[in-house]
Amino acid sequence: MKLGSLAFILSLLALSPSAAAQTAPASPRPITIDDYFQIQAVHDAQLSPDSRWVAYSVDKGALKTDKNETRIWMVAISGGDALPLTAEGVSSSHARWGPDGKLLAFLSARNEGKTQVWLLNRLGGEAQQLTDTAQDVEDFAWSPDGRRLVLVLKDATPEELDAAKEKFAAAHSSTSSDTGSDDKKPKSKKPWVIDRLQFKVDELGYLDRRRTHLYVFDIAKKSLVQVTSGDFDDTEPAWSPDSKLLAFTSNRSKPDPDQTYNSDIWVVAANTSDRGAHLTQVTTNPGIDNSPAWSPDGKSIAYVTTLDPKLFDYATRHLAMSPASGGPAKVLTLSLDRMVSNPRFSPDGQSIYFIVDDDATQNLAQIHIADGQMGARPVTGSVFVGSYSVGSGTAGNVTANTIAVQMATIDGPDEIYTIVGGKLTQITHTNDALFSQLKLSHGEYVHFKSKDGTQVSGYLYKPLDYVSGRKYPTLLVPHGGPVWAYYAEFSHLAQLYAANGYAVLFPNPRGSTGYGQDYCKAIYANWGNKDFQDDMAMVDYAIEQGLADRDKLGVGGWSYGGISTDFIITQTTRFKAAISGAGAAEFSSLYGHDQYQRDYETELGLPWENQEAWIKVSPFRNVAKVTTPTLFMGGNLDWNVPILGSEQMYQALKRLGRTTELVVYPDEFHEFTLPSHIKDRFERDLAWYAHFVKGDPTPARPAPSPKSTD
Repeated sequence: MKLGSLAFILSLLALSPSAAAQTAPASPRPITIDDYFQIQAVHDAQLSPDSRWVAYSVDKGALKTDKNETRIWMVAISGGDALPLTAEGVSSSHARWGPDGKLLAFLSARNEGKTQVWLLNRLGGEAQQLTDTAQDVEDFAWSPDGRRLVLVLKDATPEELDAAKEKFAAAHSSTSSDTGSDDKKPKSKKPWVIDRLQFKVDELGYLDRRRTHLYVFDIAKKSLVQVTSGDFDDTEPAWSPDSKLLAFTSNRSKPDPDQTYNSDIWVVAANTSDRGAHLTQVTTNPGIDNSPAWSPDGKSIAYVTTLDPKLFDYATRHLAMSPASGGPAKVLTLSLDRMVSNPRFSPDGQSIYFIVDDDATQNLAQIHIADGQMGARPVTGSVFVGSYSVGSGTAGNVTANTIAVQMATIDGPDEIYTIVGGKLTQITHTNDALFSQLKLSHGEYVHFKSKDGTQVSGYLYKPLDYVSGRKYPTLLVPHGGPVWAYYAEFSHLAQLYAANGYAVLFPNPRGSTGYGQDYCKAIYANWGNKDFQDDMAMVDYAIEQGLADRDKLGVGGWSYGGISTDFIITQTTRFKAAISGAGAAEFSSLYGHDQYQRDYETELGLPWENQEAWIKVSPFRNVAKVTTPTLFMGGNLDWNVPILGSEQMYQALKRLGRTTELVVYPDEFHEFTLPSHIKDRFERDLAWYAHFVKGDPTPARPAPSPKSTD
């Protein structure tokens, strides 16, 4: 992909997200399915070393081509027009500034090759391929001195090594050879040979013994040295300030890492070729330690820690700090009792920033190291901070930390904001043109009591045609996880349902994050009980408010939201229709079929030893009680919550003579990616609910739509 010059970049400003946001129609309109593919996902804010620019990525799906694409943009810290650094036609992402602030490295797979690191001068010019490894580059980071990169590479397959050898031979051969017709013959696929305890993961499929390790790439010499090895996965590399050491995350538990949730922070010399023979173990906590970040003086490492391995995902993730040479850990957020992520030291090393999951929001927080006191949150309120980058800038005559933040609100998707001198300012306007056309339902954060008196919260969206005193068809949408939550961030799905005349309920029942560890672990080995009560409490709340029509209720969610839907329809007949996406109901049949063997064993025990616990959390045992017309959906390649779970529920309901349908999407994992499949899901959702909840005469199955020409 050629960028040409700065003049060429400036000529593209007519296409930039901010330049397009100049005109708006006279009257806003309801959101549509196709608007989903016009919303551009802004993410991965990266502040330049001089704190003058922010690089970021923008994702967009296109129905016309049925593909997704990511581009890299840059905007001045003061705002203004955004500059496209990569052109349309090929995806580029994970932009990272070189220490001098002139060069940007990024990941891209071009010319039908592997994903490699490319280099670009921010002033313009053509991107240059920097690395040429046999396998994909999964991650990388610049050394502070700018001379090297650390690459995260998975061990290459024999086929990848052979292809690399052939490529090298062809590049150094003066003549080309005719290989004849053999090249046109389809290559036979070899069987998977499996000998690992954890042998399957969604989007990766079957796992072999190939592992992910760290390599140091010398930019000037174009040389590559492997610095870690072994039957372990090494991830999240972070350079020490003097460019001599690398901290990283790895589960090196003995005798088998697949048996535990443990991961620790380790340190290895960046100039070694002994492949990790001499490592320093920084943490020894038996739970998860990850996300290492060096202090500016190189003496300490901050990281995220989980203190109770038996609670795994249910346990609160705390902020901790340890000496870089190893030693006692200092947990800084014990009194906070909220999930933390993404720690970063302030430039002066006196405090640590992190993202805190708190009461259906994600804020940017700060804690002072000396006294352990929480400072004022740089970003607070009803917002969702997705990522951030810390630098040092100048606000007037006062030197202050400069921060770039990726942030969403309940009424708008992610954009980039800056904090200079404590002032929060939006500097990108990627989606302004689209959202100026839309009429939205503002999600209200509401509170209500569950059956046992527990205080529960959630987001409530009124239909666009809302009139006080009128009752509306209402959809309950349980969230995935279960350890997750609905946050103060834009939801196209909620807006789509509201635009089609529904009140929409997004509850955060027990099991959700943001309300403390006790609230989160309340459903441990007890799914579909207290969370069911909390979900139903929000339905009752909406009815009591005079909003929800008790005779026109629907329910549906994805992942654990689909599992919750299965629990709900086996315990109540209040709903006129249900949609269970990527759900499951008979968990013992999923043991060894999905990716959660370790979770099942920790929470429920072995299925042949503790059958009672497995049966207790299985809604399939009550499948005969289901009378709700239910649509089941999922991807055929999903190893997170395999389609088997939906197939079993569909088969049982079909055998019982209930109204049901199963839709299986080819070549899709747990999270769908193909725009045409995503659109098809939305269309089926609306048709199913319109027919059974509203009682519309339209069919429950949408008519085939013509190919989009967007």
